[in-house]
Amino acid sequence: MAVFEVRQGTSPIVLGFPHTGTDVPSAIWDRLNDNGRLLADTDWHIHQLYDGLLADATTVRATFHRYVIDANRDPQGASLYPGQNTTGLIPETDFDGKPIWKHGAEPTETDTADRLRDFHAPYHAALAAEITRVKSIHGIAVLYDCHSIRSHIPFLFEGILPDFNIGTDIGKTCAPAIEQAAVAATTAASGYTNILNGRFKGGWTTRHYGRPQTGVHAIQMELAQSTHLAAESPPFAYDQAKAERPRVHLKDILTRIERTALDLASQNNNR
Repeated sequence: MAVFEVRQGTSPIVLGFPHTGTDVPSAIWDRLNDNGRLLADTDWHIHQLYDGLLADATTVRATFHRYVIDANRDPQGASLYPGQNTTGLIPETDFDGKPIWKHGAEPTETDTADRLRDFHAPYHAALAAEITRVKSIHGIAVLYDCHSIRSHIPFLFEGILPDFNIGTDIGKTCAPAIEQAAVAATTAASGYTNILNGRFKGGWTTRHYGRPQTGVHAIQMELAQSTHLAAESPPFAYDQAKAERPRVHLKDILTRIERTALDLASQNNNR
């Protein structure tokens, strides 16, 4: 199976989708327990939510599920949030802390090496290639990493998650103007809550690619799934009518970031 899908555009914006895939090879599927087979931690329908919002954006989407291997984790296995509950490169549990593998069928070091080679590395090679291509057009590229998660997961965080969660690793992964554009758009989204660098400060993808000094910026958007799902439980159905409201604001976010990126590129060219 193809482990990623790419749609090329001419905008400086590259949309990354590391967690919307639901493909699981049969040999791996057979090792998941009934809980794991729910695939509950998918970023459900996020590629559909963003579809068509920025006509010329490039998209790079992993088709494999994060239980195969997590494309938004450090390939060396380092934790994103030391001291806090999280899931690893190949998760042992779901977001509620419950096992996802049959007893005795847990992934091994050999499994990790194989899946890094067959899934994680190809996805990131494709993503890196598109960032490079877009930067060659504009002199700047912005990776906007698209995510979603249930709004209430006590194992991972207290209380109810805000609707829009912007992550820039405390301002390290993008220019201040790009961060400010995202914050301004989410603050203007009437009826929604937002936060900058709260529980989610940007995953490995954002931290790995975001190098503003080189002209490559990265920002993560973690959406509460209550914004676009009929319910945050199986079958995790997409609610078309509900989703139209956040789509308006997501389009505004992307448009503002694109405009800001082009302004920064113009400023650099005029120096």
